Amino acid sequence: MAVAGAIIGAAVGGWMNDRFGRRRVLLIADFLFFVGAVIMASAPGAALLIVGRIFVGLGVGMASMTSPLYISEASPAKIRGALVSTNGFLITGGQFLSYLINLAFTKAPGTWRWMVGVAGFPALLQFILMLLLPESPRWLYRKGREEAAKVILRKIYPAHEVEQEIQDLKESVEAEIKEEGSSEKMNIIKLLKTKAVRRGLTAGVGLQVFQQFVGINTVMYYSPTIVQLAGFASNRTALLLSLVTAGLNAFGSIVSIYFIDRTGRKKLLIISLTGVVVSLGVLSGVFHETTTHSPMVSRVETSHFSNITCPDYSSALNSGAWDCMTCLKASSPDCGFCSSPTNKLMPGACLISNDTVKDMCHKETRLWYTRGCPSKYGWLALIGLALYIIFFSPGMGSVPWIMNSEIYPLRFRGLCGGIAATANWISNLIVAQSFLSLKEAIGTSWTFLIFGVISVMALLFVIIYVPETKGLPIEEIEKMLEGRALHYKFWEKGNKPHEKSQAT
Repeated sequence: MAVAGAIIGAAVGGWMNDRFGRRRVLLIADFLFFVGAVIMASAPGAALLIVGRIFVGLGVGMASMTSPLYISEASPAKIRGALVSTNGFLITGGQFLSYLINLAFTKAPGTWRWMVGVAGFPALLQFILMLLLPESPRWLYRKGREEAAKVILRKIYPAHEVEQEIQDLKESVEAEIKEEGSSEKMNIIKLLKTKAVRRGLTAGVGLQVFQQFVGINTVMYYSPTIVQLAGFASNRTALLLSLVTAGLNAFGSIVSIYFIDRTGRKKLLIISLTGVVVSLGVLSGVFHETTTHSPMVSRVETSHFSNITCPDYSSALNSGAWDCMTCLKASSPDCGFCSSPTNKLMPGACLISNDTVKDMCHKETRLWYTRGCPSKYGWLALIGLALYIIFFSPGMGSVPWIMNSEIYPLRFRGLCGGIAATANWISNLIVAQSFLSLKEAIGTSWTFLIFGVISVMALLFVIIYVPETKGLPIEEIEKMLEGRALHYKFWEKGNKPHEKSQAT
């Protein structure tokens, strides 16, 4: 429900950004998030908890597309990418911190109320601090408040650059007014008829959709499950390893801050996706091995536990062919695999899955498996998982948000950013809701292979359709998109910002 709220928040947020300004939308997002946290923490039942999640989702959706936009429009070109990447780092760092905070609250009375309620404090803090910050200078200039915009730009840019920046902004707005008749008139038809917008949307929306369809939130949401699927039985171990995953995600965002304005957006995306393809190939191969080489079920080991044998196993005509994976797929009722006490890779017992049986298994120093099977390749799955995060985070994790904050003409920036963010959240919802069903239908190995094929498609998309915007003033990016649609030669260095405007 939070993701559903985020879809609506991102869609409405785009229009609100162009109408009311970036700063006001962020204040509204903070307010919604705070209200949602209070509702969740005080909820007497599930219904009100869900209402709170929707409020939080609305706030997250608005903030997800407004924050990069606001930072981008209030940053000098040479460090714009790094500052928008910092936003990404603080999100992933916040996710890591939330794991630690929730771990601390597991021993507190009213555990989950504290977990959801404490989220209101950052929203309140940001609301207060946003009151001290100015509006986006580019939004102000577009609304005819030139003097207020110039004051803010003079605070952002060095003295020798500020006049050129003001001149570029003035020319951009004047060109819009000349082309459209009024800088305020805007609709979807004009949006799609404008070449730079159409090309920008192709790159921006494409990146946001591929960001989700290469499987990142599946890995983040289900990393404890993936760790258990790799053969690590303990819930605690799975959760601790998930904490490592969140830490690697935050570390990748730091890498992005360093390289984004040195290497460039496009090269970083290509390196990122190449690594993602390799990592998903490793994960697919490992899960294929764990599925096809899982320990057998032993009648001797199973009969050691009286009256708790898995019913499907007892009635199976081919029970001698049963292995751990066959046992875990039994569903009337659910069954689990209790490993051999001497070696987890040796034949074990197939038993009814419940907490009592799990405790009985553990008492005999055996391991209990319900999601994945014992495997000697489990450590390879962890390496694949770690590599996936390390490659994804600096490129595909940060760059789609950076590109969408700088690639659109000023008059369409909020609306287009909202469209792209909405596409991201819809894709997020589709992938998150389909992963477990897909895993059940075709298996984990094939699911990761599908993500790998999509990643190859994403790589080709980036090479063909995504332009390099490193170091370009925002107004120059629009001129570049007007000039050409396809951008194959990502290895060539682009012109310096003002060389292009002089040539024009």
